[in-house]
Amino acid sequence: SLRRSAHLLGPLIAGATPRASAVVTDVTLASQVIPIAKKELQLPCHILFSSCATMLSFLAYFPTYLDGANADHLAGDVDIPGIGRIPVDYPPNVLRNPDSLFTKQFIANGREIAEVDGILVNTFDALEPEALAALRDGKVVPGFPPVYAVGPLKSSATDKEAAHGGASSPIAWLGEQPARSVVYVAFGNRNAAALDQIREIGAGLEASGSRFLWVVKTTVVDRDDTSELKDVLGDGFLERVQGRGLVTKEWVDQEAVLRHPAVGLYVSHCGWNSVTESAACGVPMLAWMMTLGDQRLVATVIRSAGFGLWLEHWSWDSKSSLVRVAEIAEKVKAVMGDEAISARAKEVGREATKAVAPGGSSHRSMQEFLATLS
Repeated sequence: SLRRSAHLLGPLIAGATPRASAVVTDVTLASQVIPIAKKELQLPCHILFSSCATMLSFLAYFPTYLDGANADHLAGDVDIPGIGRIPVDYPPNVLRNPDSLFTKQFIANGREIAEVDGILVNTFDALEPEALAALRDGKVVPGFPPVYAVGPLKSSATDKEAAHGGASSPIAWLGEQPARSVVYVAFGNRNAAALDQIREIGAGLEASGSRFLWVVKTTVVDRDDTSELKDVLGDGFLERVQGRGLVTKEWVDQEAVLRHPAVGLYVSHCGWNSVTESAACGVPMLAWMMTLGDQRLVATVIRSAGFGLWLEHWSWDSKSSLVRVAEIAEKVKAVMGDEAISARAKEVGREATKAVAPGGSSHRSMQEFLATLS
């Protein structure tokens, strides 16, 4: 709907007071907005890319791959110059379907982004040095626009944050736990696990012997989630883990959780916002993808940066077998006890702090971007 309505932007922006000096568009609207900004309005146009630089590299190179393969869809592995080989099952699976609206828009956006004046990416130099260098040096696409790594971006405070700060909040509970002792388990706001997998996770956390804070979702839309935790988790689970495990279906302030010194591991679906938040807070990750969007490419960043573990055979695909109790418990204990991963996570956190501080790489990138607007 937004793409079909994009033609309305020209007159709106042209009549704005004070006059617009540039347009910044989300990448999903790029192929519609860029021509309006640059041809119709004669304004500089920039893109805000909210996934990783590795995914940006794939998007930028994908049209070249299609031209070389004489194809209209993802048909095999993709060798991205300066990045390396991307296995066919890493990018979004939907790209294998040439008739998909997503595939058609993805290709259109990939072809058009080379025309923008700059791309803002929610990452930082120390997290994705190879991907950023390949983009900036023109290895991925010759003559590619400037890439400004301006992350990690932080969310704004919300009313929910204030409302969940009481004595019974997860943050208060974390305050009663030893440093680096708690496993935080959350799979995003738009993902729900099947009941049998939820129970395997619960039993695995229980068997790991670790303290844990677990955000459970049984439906994609919160307001439709009327099930009781005791029914979801099985008889006696909440009683058995009382004191060392806190399970909730409520919204939690994830950044506050990850900043808390009690948290020692984040078991995550690998949404890019979650990864940058964990990286910024110096918390190790155990990657467990809920969907096959950009999350496998995101997981390669965790692996290459060295601050977490990605088990590629763990999946939420309905065709895959359940990840069982024993393996969940084993991997949670392994990462919680891995001093090298912990040390690397702390170093990534320090690099993130330096990046956004005055004089840091992301701070300089933002200043460079702002200078182009004057």
